Amino acid sequence: MFISMITALISGMLMSIQGVFNTRVSEKAGLWFTTSIVHFIAFVVCIGVLFFTRDANVAGLKMVNKWYLLGGVLGAGITYTVIVATAHLGPAFAVMLILIAQMSASYLIEVFGWFGTPKSGFMWSKLVGVGIMIVGIIVFQWKK
Repeated sequence: MFISMITALISGMLMSIQGVFNTRVSEKAGLWFTTSIVHFIAFVVCIGVLFFTRDANVAGLKMVNKWYLLGGVLGAGITYTVIVATAHLGPAFAVMLILIAQMSASYLIEVFGWFGTPKSGFMWSKLVGVGIMIVGIIVFQWKK
């Protein structure tokens, strides 16, 4: 579990850095061009890693709900929206709002058991946690 927590922390840091990098590139190269290049580079990196790890399971892919393959479309949407939010709100505020949206959506997915996720049941403490995050944003954005 400790390694998974470290991995999650690294993921958050990488997403924040990536959002800023993509925003800087899009300022010079264009938003959709940047999104395309970023995903092409990611594709090349993934193919390279796949070549070395050899963890492809084509037979398993045939058993996957085909709707889940829309993750790539969602990835393009994520890149676009992060760039726009970061450019207009700044990295810190954009990421705070993104985190609230992620937390809220993830909690709904767990509560209702959407997309094959086991149902967790509603807990007020988790809703209060989201509320605390919102209060944190208000405090963070507070101007003297």
